[in-house]
Amino acid sequence: MISQYFQSITSLLAVCEHDEKDNLSKAAEKIAESIQQHGIIHLFGCGHSHMFGEELFYRAGGLAPISPILEEDFMLHKGAVRSSELERTHGIAEQFMETHTILPEDVMIVVSTSGRNPVPIEVAQMAKKKGAYVIVITSPSYAKTQSSRHPSGLFLYQTADLSIDNHIETGDALMKIEALNIQFGSGSTIIGMALLNGIMVKAIEIMVNNHFTPPIFKSGNVDGAEEHNRKLIDQYKDRIPMLEA
Repeated sequence: MISQYFQSITSLLAVCEHDEKDNLSKAAEKIAESIQQHGIIHLFGCGHSHMFGEELFYRAGGLAPISPILEEDFMLHKGAVRSSELERTHGIAEQFMETHTILPEDVMIVVSTSGRNPVPIEVAQMAKKKGAYVIVITSPSYAKTQSSRHPSGLFLYQTADLSIDNHIETGDALMKIEALNIQFGSGSTIIGMALLNGIMVKAIEIMVNNHFTPPIFKSGNVDGAEEHNRKLIDQYKDRIPMLEA
């Protein structure tokens, strides 16, 4: 079963690499362009998808201008059932999005595999209204098997400037056993993290090719990193208060 799961993940990664190659490159171009214009890359997701912001934020070998929108009410530790109920609540995104500065030179990345719930949809809509370029990671094929929970009937992939398909099937469970009447073994986090990190390494390559020095954090566990990282923190802390909060 371990081997089957690994094979399923490997197959999905290969599909994403082939089918989403152009979209991944376009996302990288937009992120490189944003950073070169002193923009910030914002990330948002509910439930397990909040981890995508944490994955890229203040990361060794990662870009410095990353600002995750980590609203605790949508995270599982504040109550898993409650967080799911809130994600389905129309109009609630406006309450916290107004506290975040989103500028036209910024990029907003929103992650939701089903893409059917109001909060991720409205975060994408509000960021777009503020002029930011909106990228989503979602599964249109998943969405098309469900009804939208947003009053407009829209799904997340329909709200974006650029939609990247994670090719996750309905239910986000890759494995099955004949004797068990339920599928298991999620894949969306692993696939999504690979997509995101792939975009970022391509963005770094683009910046280098543009003769622009990418603002990359060094590991704090490497001698000499503190001074390097301090300069980046000072450069971005006004727009990303979480760096020193």
